[in-house]
Amino acid sequence: MDDTGVEDAAILLMSLGEAEAAEVFKHLAPKEVQKLGETIARLKVVPRMRLNRVLDKFANESTEQHTLVADTDEYVKVVLRKALGEDKANLLIDRIMQGSDVTGIEGLKWMDPNTVAELLRNEHPQIVAAILVHLEHDQAAEVMKCFTERQRNEVMVRIATLDGIQPAALKDLNEVMSRALAGGDKMRKASLGGVKTAAEIINQLGSALENSVLDYVRESDADLAQKLMDNMFGFDDLIKVDDKGVQALLKEVQSESLLLALKGATPELRAKVFKNMSTRAADTLREDLESHGPVRVSDVEAEQKEMLKIVRRLVDEGQIVIATGGADEFL
Repeated sequence: MDDTGVEDAAILLMSLGEAEAAEVFKHLAPKEVQKLGETIARLKVVPRMRLNRVLDKFANESTEQHTLVADTDEYVKVVLRKALGEDKANLLIDRIMQGSDVTGIEGLKWMDPNTVAELLRNEHPQIVAAILVHLEHDQAAEVMKCFTERQRNEVMVRIATLDGIQPAALKDLNEVMSRALAGGDKMRKASLGGVKTAAEIINQLGSALENSVLDYVRESDADLAQKLMDNMFGFDDLIKVDDKGVQALLKEVQSESLLLALKGATPELRAKVFKNMSTRAADTLREDLESHGPVRVSDVEAEQKEMLKIVRRLVDEGQIVIATGGADEFL
């Protein structure tokens, strides 16, 4: 959801009143709650025309929705069991419903990284990996930063080589969650983890920890380290984005953020950015880069990470295509 969509949702919730808005929040993910909460706190005054437009849009969209089945999960289970029998149906149901029954792990998503790290600090790396792959990649990266170097490296290797969560690991995972959150329900086997997930988490660690993890992996498994690097996408890799994609990205980045991010960019990447701006805007940015004083590396990396989040969203939306090597390979 873009910023306008978030603001519209916030305005709608404010118009509902406290009790009704609270009911809506119960059905949202942690990040959605946080983003909407921040937006509501920021919206002091809403023009009457804007409020009317939001309410009209909601009314139009809600009239187009219709509930065919009250409980779709239960409907699927009953139909499959009648059609396939108990045993075959249960195997298929596990695959269809994977990840939908992870109440215990969902609870971790509401916790700060330090608290999650403390809960998992003394657990086996395989168990920690099985839990972290359920979290958002940026939250998992923050949790990893709280570990010791040895634990962080061991867990990352487990994530990269994880091929689903097997029954033997599920038992340990359930025990961990029951101790940590008092009652995590039985969890379905899910195809989580793997090289791509590990690479996404490494992308969020920052350059120093990133190099440490990759060096550790390289010592024990050079092929795995290369696969991780192939799946990672750094700021300098923006050079691989086509001109149309760069233009789409620039539309969503604030000038000050772009200025800080480019302080750490290669001359080639800067040239690509300038090429996809108007002459006047490019000249202004060049002057700002030359006149801007020194900035902290951490500030530059923070802005670059924010831009990469936008890139990943635009990739998911199909607005950006990134070549990764061969003529027919894309990310």
